[in-house]
Amino acid sequence: MPRIEIQVKGLFATPVAAVLLPDAEARNAELEQVIVRRRREHPSVGASNIGGWHSSRDFASWGGPRAEELLRLAREVATQMTTDREGKAVQPDWVTEAWANINESGDSNACHYHPGSFWSGTYYVNDGGCADDVALGGEFEIFDPRGPAPMMHAPLLKFGGEDGLSAGSAETIRPRPGLLFLFPSFLLHAVRPYRGTAARISVAFNFGLYQSS
Repeated sequence: MPRIEIQVKGLFATPVAAVLLPDAEARNAELEQVIVRRRREHPSVGASNIGGWHSSRDFASWGGPRAEELLRLAREVATQMTTDREGKAVQPDWVTEAWANINESGDSNACHYHPGSFWSGTYYVNDGGCADDVALGGEFEIFDPRGPAPMMHAPLLKFGGEDGLSAGSAETIRPRPGLLFLFPSFLLHAVRPYRGTAARISVAFNFGLYQSS
């Protein structure tokens, strides 16, 4: 019997974009100085953070020129990743909110999503050593938006084809200085506990179309 030729197409894919921004070393040195100073002067906001420090969401107003540069680049990525319903390029007038995070030993972020936004993302200022030592944890974790449904009836099986292995589970992104990534705001995500002795510093942001009340 001849081999059956099967065409497999991954439908309903969820886009996650990643880019290593140039000039990261100089940018991150300036951003780290500004963020650490801000932590000394302002208490943490209670959000998804379990321990750690979470700034107010007006990073653009106190982060200085490097913050403006970072958010401009992030908006450019978001715009490139967005089209109209016919797939044509658009120029959304993004409403931006952004904040800084510092996680130290034992700190993490609970599973959550960002309602009211279209794109969300993270930029790593300092990975706290995570890129070189997997034992330090601190990974950014994104969960399958279908939930556990793909695993419920046969937990030991996976779908064949591209990205089938992650069906019903999660994917992780390891921090790395200069890494910026963007994901749809409806994706549930978390930060695994960081076990290093340094500081894991990041900037998170939301891009939406409407000003929250």
